[in-house]
Amino acid sequence: MSRIYLSSPDITPLEEHYVVDAIRSGWVAPLGPQVDAFEQEMAARVGATHAVALNSGTAALHLVLVSWGVGPGDYVPTSTLTFAATANAITYTGATPVFVDSDPVTGNIDPALLDETIGKLRAEGRNVPAIVPVDILGKCADYAAIARIAATREVKVLSDSAESLGARSGDILAGSFGDAAILSFNGNKIMTTSGGGMVMTGDAALADHVRFLSTQAREPALHYEHKEIGYNYRLSNLLAGLGRAQLERLDSMIARRHRHRDMYANIFSDVDGVEIFQREDDEHDNCWLTAIIVDQSVTGWSTAELSEALAKDDIESRPLWKPMHLQPVFNSHPSAITGAAQSLFETGLSLPSGSALVPEQLLRVQRAIDGYIKQPR
Repeated sequence: MSRIYLSSPDITPLEEHYVVDAIRSGWVAPLGPQVDAFEQEMAARVGATHAVALNSGTAALHLVLVSWGVGPGDYVPTSTLTFAATANAITYTGATPVFVDSDPVTGNIDPALLDETIGKLRAEGRNVPAIVPVDILGKCADYAAIARIAATREVKVLSDSAESLGARSGDILAGSFGDAAILSFNGNKIMTTSGGGMVMTGDAALADHVRFLSTQAREPALHYEHKEIGYNYRLSNLLAGLGRAQLERLDSMIARRHRHRDMYANIFSDVDGVEIFQREDDEHDNCWLTAIIVDQSVTGWSTAELSEALAKDDIESRPLWKPMHLQPVFNSHPSAITGAAQSLFETGLSLPSGSALVPEQLLRVQRAIDGYIKQPR
């Protein structure tokens, strides 16, 4: 019996064709025609003017912040309910991440609390040059509210859209919001380049500087000349070929993830104490991961117990992100906490959602869940 993962890569002969073409072209190192085309196609997809392909979403976050001059002494508010990469990238610059709690319904950053946090930091004499809101599990943050805060507070916005490619908030597509946005193409994301990421921006100077820094900040001289600290962050031409094929198939992959969410909604429709996380107004989400929120006092069972039962059938599940303010490495950092993110972490469980799931696997997941929740208690 093979393991069923949360979100395994969805690979077809189309991806093989693009990668083989890249190999046969002789461009097997970073940069090349596949990289150029991937950047152009992704910019067109999300409505950004400029795109820079990099080897991870973390690198994308890091280089934007470095290019903006964010560094020691700066404070950068961000979502507490996120993967560690968001906070790590801020820390790489020497700046201090400030963790802001979540909207309890969407899991995304609480705009009112974000605004309050910026005000308090500045009242304390702290410099707040930028904010990093995060789109959680494929649902965009409240872009309209964040844009108003950014304009009023005069801060730059770096939108972490690592999980939300293909989603939208109103008329704004994920990857096009803010002064810059980043995408991730890690192996478990909505589309993958194995590892990879991208900076999206309307700022030509920023795009040029990110591109410059990502290739070791080499000056345009015949010999190797360097005036700034650079990084080896560029995406390889081979992986860009994989990404181009994935981008062609993105809409169909998102559609399958929506169908998986519908399946879970049907499974739990008659189960008191369980709700599908982010189900409300999810038609514009990419449904990267479908999660449930469980009220143990009603169900008689917890997410941990369901997860353990699924593991016995070799089915992966996972709690929602453990909030950054609870992580040992960050728990001494400043934060603005309501308890919403912690509650989501303690009561939420992500279920297999990948577009590569086949009917037999989905049936196995459904039977495992049904078998557990229908046990007499």
